[in-house]
Amino acid sequence: MAESKDTTKVSGVTYTKAGQEYFEKRTLKRSAGVWGLWGLAVAAVISGDFSGWNFGIDFAGFGGMLIAFVILVAMYYGLIFSIGEMAAAQPHTGGAYSFARSAMGPWGGLVTGLAETIEYVATTGVIVFFSAQYANGITTELLGFDLSANMWIWWVVLYVVFIALNSAGANISFKFAIVVSIISIAILLVFSAMALFTGAFSWDSLWNIPPDEGQSTFLPHGVLPILFALPFAMWFFLGIEELPLAAEESHNPTRDIPKAGLWARGTLIVTGLLILFLNTGVLGAEATGVSLEPLLDGFRAMVGDGAAAVLALFALVGLLASLQGIMFAYGRNMYSLSRAGYYPKFFSLTGKRQTPWVALIVGAVIGFVALVVLDLLSKADPEGAGAVAGAIILNIAVWGAVLAYLLQMISYIILRRKFPNANRPYKSPWGIPGAVVAAVISALIFVGFLLNSAFQPAIVAIAIVYIVILIGFAVWGRHRLVLSPEEEYALSGGLHGDPQVEGYDAMEGEVFDGKAEDPKK
Repeated sequence: MAESKDTTKVSGVTYTKAGQEYFEKRTLKRSAGVWGLWGLAVAAVISGDFSGWNFGIDFAGFGGMLIAFVILVAMYYGLIFSIGEMAAAQPHTGGAYSFARSAMGPWGGLVTGLAETIEYVATTGVIVFFSAQYANGITTELLGFDLSANMWIWWVVLYVVFIALNSAGANISFKFAIVVSIISIAILLVFSAMALFTGAFSWDSLWNIPPDEGQSTFLPHGVLPILFALPFAMWFFLGIEELPLAAEESHNPTRDIPKAGLWARGTLIVTGLLILFLNTGVLGAEATGVSLEPLLDGFRAMVGDGAAAVLALFALVGLLASLQGIMFAYGRNMYSLSRAGYYPKFFSLTGKRQTPWVALIVGAVIGFVALVVLDLLSKADPEGAGAVAGAIILNIAVWGAVLAYLLQMISYIILRRKFPNANRPYKSPWGIPGAVVAAVISALIFVGFLLNSAFQPAIVAIAIVYIVILIGFAVWGRHRLVLSPEEEYALSGGLHGDPQVEGYDAMEGEVFDGKAEDPKK
């Protein structure tokens, strides 16, 4: 029933009429083919090969980390196949939010979309944190310019530079992603060749963590810590799921997003295995598990400290690749939720270059503030200040990702039944069983977070964010939604698909006549 000519209630929320002018201020430009999407996915993830993954070895030993890696390969196959199917059916920017909105209604869409916002904003913060460490080491060594007492300056510089890059146009972003992905892969291959052919790699070094009483060198701390290693093993793949967020900037999203996901997944499995074995075999499992910069430490072990600054520059390339890729992701995620009215609508303004520059700035401000707060809190533990700050925000990123994965797989299963006649140009070869596998593993990682006291600060931080956002939506936001493409798809039962073919306000006439309802199929 319509409240007025400009608002109408559907599915427990109120939509406000927007019109074509609203969407003209929020347009994106098609700029990417399959290789641009491949570059975006690889760039978003590749920094995980440079640092972050290794903390899992400290929990579970090399054997436990290897098992965690295999488990996650299975999870990401099920996940990316399922996401590829949903993205091909729903070729608009919403990604996880869109899938869950269609399956579980506005509240499900918000809960899932917010999890992805947390994932990407926090992941960007992690990469900024580690990039600043590397950059400061380079300038200290080469220029005698040390900002270790004021690392926030590096954070500002990195955020400003990459906001500018991501705001300059999608075409530039995709080209940059391809270039830095190729360079990063080349650096990893050079490291691998050096490890193998210089004799620095030692098989025995993989097992040098002293086992606890009654345990083996393969699993020095037993079986349970494998669960705690899973969040860190995710660092080899976390971010690849951002591909659907590029749907409205892809030339052919229904074909290219599934294909790019397949190639990116294969690339990352190969680079992940190389680094897991060779980096650990060069440094030794015990040293690898606590290193803040394992790849750089691996290079140092092979060539000494004399070339440390140059080697750090190589490692920094991988981090900056992911900084660009993940910043792209949070910009599009926040843009889509804002365009629909879940977040303040001005976040989705795009400007002349057709990039969501406001969302990019807002996400950067949130990430910067989080880094500053965590830095201040971690200084209460002077001996491990850097590790504490980095670990907390890394855990926040992974927890957000795990929740988003779980809800997306539930959405996939629901949509297969709820919208049986929706157009699906691509279908997951693993189908519902693949989604179930990914969901079960995601749930296991979620439980691992709850059981591990080291992860509790991250859980508390996320709980606070959810409480604030959900109260705001209940009181204010749910009465001001807009019929964005993601909302149209959900309300039409999958009949309204591609907004750039049909028009962004294609359903407004139907809904504001009071005829549209959520499909009950």
